[in-house]
Order: sequence, then C-alpha cells, then structure tokens
Amino acid sequence: MFARILALIASLLVGGAGAQAPKGEAAVLDAYQAWNQRNRVRLAQLLPQAQGHALEPWVAYWELRVRLDTAQPQEVQDFFTKYAGTYQEDRLRNDWLLLLGQRRDWAAFEAEYPKYRMNDDREVRCYALFVKASKEGGTQAIADEVRKLWYAQREADDGCALAAAQVLKGDDVWHRARLALEANRPRAAQQAVLMAAPDALPLFNELNATPTRFLTSRITVLRKARKEMISLALIKLSSTDLENAANQLDSKWGPQLAPEERNWLWGVIGKQAAQRLSNDALDYFAKASRDRDLTDDMLAWKVRAALRWPKGPQWQLVHDTINAMSEEARAEPTWVYWKARALLARGGDDRKLEATKLLQSIASVRGFYEMLALEELGQKVVVPIKPTPLTPDEKEAARLNAGLNRAVYAIALGIRPEGVREWNYTTNLHTAGGLTDRGLLAAAQFACDKEVWDRCINTSERTKGEIDVDQRFPMPFRDAVVKRAQEIALDPAYVYGLIRQESRFVMDARSNVGASGLMQVMPATARWTARKIGLNNFTVDQLTDRDTNIAIGTGYLKLVLDDFGGSMPLAAAAYNAGPSRPRAWRNGSAVEAAAWAENVPFSETRDYVKKVLANTTMYAAILTGQPQSLKARLGIVGPRDAAQPPSNTELP
Repeated sequence: MFARILALIASLLVGGAGAQAPKGEAAVLDAYQAWNQRNRVRLAQLLPQAQGHALEPWVAYWELRVRLDTAQPQEVQDFFTKYAGTYQEDRLRNDWLLLLGQRRDWAAFEAEYPKYRMNDDREVRCYALFVKASKEGGTQAIADEVRKLWYAQREADDGCALAAAQVLKGDDVWHRARLALEANRPRAAQQAVLMAAPDALPLFNELNATPTRFLTSRITVLRKARKEMISLALIKLSSTDLENAANQLDSKWGPQLAPEERNWLWGVIGKQAAQRLSNDALDYFAKASRDRDLTDDMLAWKVRAALRWPKGPQWQLVHDTINAMSEEARAEPTWVYWKARALLARGGDDRKLEATKLLQSIASVRGFYEMLALEELGQKVVVPIKPTPLTPDEKEAARLNAGLNRAVYAIALGIRPEGVREWNYTTNLHTAGGLTDRGLLAAAQFACDKEVWDRCINTSERTKGEIDVDQRFPMPFRDAVVKRAQEIALDPAYVYGLIRQESRFVMDARSNVGASGLMQVMPATARWTARKIGLNNFTVDQLTDRDTNIAIGTGYLKLVLDDFGGSMPLAAAAYNAGPSRPRAWRNGSAVEAAAWAENVPFSETRDYVKKVLANTTMYAAILTGQPQSLKARLGIVGPRDAAQPPSNTELP
C-alpha cells in the first residue's frame, strides 16, 4: 500500500516526473540520519543527490539548519526564495529569527519578522515584543502578553526573559519564580530571581539545595527579597515534606509574610495535599483568606478536593471556587460542567435554569464533559449526522496540496516527525482566513485515504461546526479487533477507544519509554501477558506484528479489567499508569467515577482515562447503532469490595 502511495505522491510533487522521486530516496533517508547526528559534512555531500526529489526541501533545510550559526545572510535569503511558500521556508525563518534575537541584531529581526507566518514560537514572539516595547514603550497590552508568554515557558529562555526584564515589574518577576519552583524548574526560577534581586541569588541556591536548613537558620524577614526567599523555600520544602512546610508556615513564617504571600503558600500546600488525595487538602486551602491570590491550577485542585470529600461533594465550595477562577479557566468544559452540577445539587428554579444554560453551552459528542452534559440534559450519545459529502473540487484541492503530499510522503518513508510537523503547519491557521471546516474535512479525508490515521483523526477533530465520525473514529483492522475482543469477552468499543488514544492506529508507534505498536505495550508487560494467555515462544520483536500486538494488548486489558471488577475507568488508569497506582487512588470514600477521574494525580493519566471512556462511548454508538450512556460506563469508584476476593493475577 505504502509503495503505491509513495509513487503517486512523488509523481504529484515533482510534476509528473515520477521516475525522479524514488531515485533520491536513499539520499533523503541518509540525510535524515545525518541530520539526527548533526553531521554537517555528510549533509553537504548528500544535498546534491537529493535535488529534484519530492523531499528536497527537507534535505536543504537540514543542511542549512545544522550550520545556521555560521551561514551568510545571503544564503539564508536564497533559501527563502528557492523554497518560498513551503513549511521549510517558514521553519528556517523561525530558526533565523531566534538566532537574530540571540545576536541582538534587531534591524535584521525587524526586517524578517513581518514575513513570519508560523507565529507559534513563544520566544520569537517575545523578541518581537521586546523590539516593539523598545520603540513604543512598555504599554499595558505588551506587558500582559509578555507576562502570559513568559509564565507559560517551561524553562529559562532568552527572548521572554529579555522582554520581561524590560516591561514587567518586581511582583510579576517573583510570581514567575514561584511558578517555576512549584513546577520543579529551578533554572527558570533562578533566572527570575537573578532578574528581581541579583544579590539574593546565593540565598536561592542555598534554599534550593537544602530548604529545611535554610528555613531553620532564618529568624525574621523584613525586606521583600528575603520574604520571597522564605516563600520559595517553603514551596521547595512542600514538595518533599508537606507536613513540615505547613507547620512552619502556620507557626513561624505566616505572621511575617504579607497576606498575598501567605495565601499563595497555603494554595501550594493545599494543591500538594490534593494531589496526594489527602483529606487535609481542604483544611489547608481554607487557611488562604482569599481565593484571588491563588492560581487557576490551585483553584482547580481545590475543586477536585471538594468533589471527593469523604462525606460527599462540597457543592457550595465547588461553585464558589470555580467562580474565583479566571474567565478563561471558567470557560473550560471541565469547570462549566462541575459548576452546573453544583448549581443543580443546591436546588432552586433559578439555579436549575442557570445550570441548564451552562450545560447547553457545552453539550455535544466532542469530549468527556460534553457527553456528560448531554446526559445531564436527558439525552444520550448518538452518532451525529454526517456532513454533506465533499465535492470533487474540495477533494482535488487537498489532493494537489504540495504541503499535504510532502507530509504524507515523509511519513510513508519513515520520516514521521518531520512529516507530522509539515502536515500540522499546512492545516493550521497560519495564513489569512486559514482552512475552513470543509478544508479540514478534505485534508482529513486525504489522510484517511492514505491510511495515515493519526493525521486523519487530529485534523478532523479541529472542525468547529461539522463532525465526520468516520474520520474522527475510524476502525482500521476491524475484523481482527472485533474478533479478538469477542473471543475474550471484551467490549470491542472499549478496545477501539483505547487504541485510538494509545497510538491513533499508527502501526509502528513507539513511545519514549519503549511501548510499541497499536496498543502501546511495554516489553516486560508483553512477556508477562504472553505467559498468562498461553502465547508460546513469544519474543518482544513480535510486538510490531499487528495481530500479536492486538492479542497481547487485549489480553492484558482483559486481565486488568477483571482485576478491577469490570471498572472501565480503573482499568484504563491501570493500562496507562500501571495497576498499583489506581489501586491506591481508589481508596477512600466511594465517588462517582467522573469525580474520581478528575482527581487522578497524574495529568497524563487523568486526560487518558477521560478520553478512553469518551472514545469508547462513541465507538459503541457507531458499532451498535444505538444511543449510548457514558455515565453507565463510568459507574462508581471506591475501595475494593470486602466481599471481593483479592486478585490472584499478580499484575505487573
């Protein structure tokens, strides 16, 4: 199949000269290897051999990018001219703008930035804001954007730090230091401290290394910088010794800190306790005198703790805490749904009317909380009506799109990361007007027809008005999946829901921790499962075989599901994070599974459980043709029933 795809795409990209394209494939693949090794000499040797090949723009990009720091400006401009309109042109312009910013060559930066279409690199945008502020002054609009960009940076960078130093004030910088250390990013916190109070850097290094000793050696705090150092030390301590941090804040340091500082720290400690599923979390949160000093992330964990309160959800607290979030956070379906639930739980016609409006604003089949909103309104999940069929012109526009073709060609050739980037760029809104829903549907169908399922799904998911379930929820290998699921009494919809989340049906998918294939099975888990299901002479390299991967993955899923008493949410969590964690997470009072899932401490697993269950519900609607209930699949989660015997499966 892929061989035919390669030939067809190559023919399109080189204007019908299909014989030229395969000729350079070996050079392209060798160049990709040289790029990964950052081998400048080898790339220079291979570039002439790739000329005329459909993927020549990639080879040319790799060759110039690897030596961009020494390239002449004219070489860069020649590249822009030769590959004008391609992803590779804009990708190199992104890299060139970063280099110009690092060099402080603002004249060249200003000349190039208006041509930049990608516009999704935070650091490039921060450099542009620095230039703008240098000319116009630090306006409020510039400061607001810099603050948002800088806070969102995971690690220390040059561009946003440069812009922040120019337009932000001390409190903003200390805010960044707290956020960074709370997220365990000491280098980013150190950068902020250096900006706010250079003289305090030795103190920061001391507290970051040994927060307990740092706090023990300080008696009083007077100056702002010293107060912030105490706050940072307590943040650091709370990550390893929560009770000690709470005691120190309560007895020693709280009276010496300003209300805002004190409230922030109680928010950090409350969040840490909530992530550990401690019943003390709400007590810690209650010590913060005002919610406006807490971040949206802290408030989210306060809501989660209120939802799993041992005596039942604290609905008034859920409602009030969500109201304290930023407007952006309150608009997320998660908090729209739970606010509506809080209103309904509190009763009254006015509250019911407000709740109904909230639920109607998100109710759809687009996701977990959207489906739950449907059910709260008395509806079930059904397959939406298919969009109007694509016209021949719409299909042809996608078929002739050079970026889409080049992306699929790269993926088919085994250069998946680059192919995915080019596909995303081509389908993103980087040009005026961008792709309409119809354009996205046509691009998604192009990917479906080429069996590039991940791009098919991801592209189709971005439509705003029209939903094509065949694109969003494809069922490759249907005979194999359904047959195997039925053989071991698994719901085929559950298997499809999990595969869609695990691999997007990419056969050779491999995670950074070594999970392989459609069902992303770890080698150790595969060996253990093979023994349990009687798959003799199994070797790990067989995980790349479709049917073996399905047999191992479904076998393990069945064992996990049985171990957790048939609970789909618990089994999904176990499949993602290992069985021992959800065994611990289920302890405590019984709660509805939606609230339990929302309290899963790992963000990846929390997202995973919700998406797998939402996927499962939609696949069930497709496979059965009948309305489906997500709530029925969620059920209740609590400690293992005392009447249920301990598991003998010894899950790994």
